[in-house]
Amino acid sequence: MTVRLSDVALHAGVSEATVSRVLNAKPGVAAQTRQAVLAALDVLGYERPSRLRSTSAGLIGLIVPELENPVFPAFVQVIETILAQREYTPLLCTQTPGGVSEDEYVEMLLDRGVAGILFVSGLHADSTASPARYHRLRELGLPIALVNGFVAGLDAPFVSTDDVAAAELAVQHLVSLGHRRIGLAIGPRRFVPAARKIEGFTRALRAVPGAPDPERVVVTSFFTVEGGRACAAQLLDAGCTAIVCGSDLMALGAVRAVRQRGLSVPGDVSVIGYDDSPLIPFTDPPLTTVRQAVPAMAAAAVQVLMEQIAGVPADRSELLFTPELVVRGSTGAAPAGALGVEIPG
Repeated sequence: MTVRLSDVALHAGVSEATVSRVLNAKPGVAAQTRQAVLAALDVLGYERPSRLRSTSAGLIGLIVPELENPVFPAFVQVIETILAQREYTPLLCTQTPGGVSEDEYVEMLLDRGVAGILFVSGLHADSTASPARYHRLRELGLPIALVNGFVAGLDAPFVSTDDVAAAELAVQHLVSLGHRRIGLAIGPRRFVPAARKIEGFTRALRAVPGAPDPERVVVTSFFTVEGGRACAAQLLDAGCTAIVCGSDLMALGAVRAVRQRGLSVPGDVSVIGYDDSPLIPFTDPPLTTVRQAVPAMAAAAVQVLMEQIAGVPADRSELLFTPELVVRGSTGAAPAGALGVEIPG
């Protein structure tokens, strides 16, 4: 198929002259720009000139739920960088409400002949979603790796943060500051990371003398700023002086809810996030959060995918990464008299 420079230039966001330089292996083109042109060739279905074929080992699909939560772009950046270093061309597939679904993206990637697919917080994280889609890919012999989610019995590698430990870390920190009325603002229970955080929170809170029944102080909504605000409003009504959140975005919503009550963070209410997303250290106040080991997890996910591509059988085990508590300005000592607050039944 004859390459149309205009099509490639438009897709890659560069000039036709730049495309020509790349196709003719001319110097003076930045590595990132060169990679964008080569990826455009692959996506548009053009055959690379013979002199360029050795520059890519193949296409890798990268499916993420959305890019509004800063933790997902963080994963994407690390994964794409590592793949490019290994001479693979990443194809980013981002889901949006009402847009292309995960299953539709998979079919598109299969049509492109990808060497493997990386799923970050995909349907494998939803306990109500059918795992048949992933079993089918394994039956086709396609290498896959799945980040932050788990499907029992699936012959594929999983890379996750230890969410049970993450929730326990948060509760233990707040208890050390004198808090007992601690609540959890979390996403829907059907998601594996949410269910595991609830498990860790429940276990840790039940070990605290004078703490409320965990079932009374676990509130679910969406992993968004608005979801965090809604959950926090209910937890404040329940008398909580500290709130553990399932994401940094939820934590920002919780801070907003506290301030809407005329209260302060952390003077009246302490708030803990989850992820340690970029820019979180610069919020007001700087957010105490539980950090995911994004660079290490991304590197591990790429490594297990590369091993499968090289013919090494997939390991069904889940590789769990230990989270890290990062203490900043959104948590402080429990307010005076907090131990006397009653949690409504």
